[in-house]
Amino acid sequence: MKNVLVTGANGQLGSEMRRLGSISPNNYIFTDVAELDITDKAAVAAFVAANSVDVIVNCAAYTNVDKAEDDEATAELINATAVANLAEAAKSVDGTLIHVSTDYVFGTDGNTPRTEEMPTAPLGVYGVTKLHGEQAIAASGCKALIFRTAWLYSEFGNNFLKTMLRLTAERPALNVVFDQVGSPTYAGDLAVLIFSIIEYGTYEGNEGIYHFSNEGVCSWYDFATEIAAAAGHTECRINPCHSDEFPSKVTRPPYSVLDKSKVKRTFDVEIPHWRESMIHCINRLKQK
Repeated sequence: MKNVLVTGANGQLGSEMRRLGSISPNNYIFTDVAELDITDKAAVAAFVAANSVDVIVNCAAYTNVDKAEDDEATAELINATAVANLAEAAKSVDGTLIHVSTDYVFGTDGNTPRTEEMPTAPLGVYGVTKLHGEQAIAASGCKALIFRTAWLYSEFGNNFLKTMLRLTAERPALNVVFDQVGSPTYAGDLAVLIFSIIEYGTYEGNEGIYHFSNEGVCSWYDFATEIAAAAGHTECRINPCHSDEFPSKVTRPPYSVLDKSKVKRTFDVEIPHWRESMIHCINRLKQK
């Protein structure tokens, strides 16, 4: 039986991992900041040793992209320093760290799907600190798998899908940007991948960086339109607009499509289309 520590367990991905962990014969230990402060190096090392942890799944992150520009110290602490603490703890017990990163480590250049080998060039504090986290893992020498993802949503927490469900129900019209393109990612699908890798032990010998998002490509406008249609919110008119109509401190990647060839090849995984997973998520929300 493996002991699996899941940090950031109250977030979108952590909540999905919690649901899956409840049906596993392995021992899943779910923590958030109240149970374990991952920015405390000594506390992390002691917790990992005391619980004989074999695998750490780090779902914790500072994800407020705009706020990070004014709070770089906290973003760095959570996205980089805490990751270094987890990596060092994993190394000390010869365990494996599974860490979640982001498409924001890339810049604005290019309009072809991003592979794991492409050069990184983050634009804002969020992307820079997430890249620092990746670099801290490499520097630690621990066994690790890093999954970069994008446009994450779920039934849990605050996210684009839930915001659009609310706004298209409340408003007669809505403007949504059409000049940012990517692949929406259902946190439940990423959780299933990570859970399967742990349950089957296929993380062993497959260390490295992987990209994961749902299949298919769309703009935020397209995504919003499909959300409204699936929810039956047909009276709200959704208008396409440019990103510069929503001033931001951060330049968001105009093209965030991730190439998933490596993860599909390595783990023999079939990834659902984003529209299929979106409908599944909306149906789950309706059942709540």
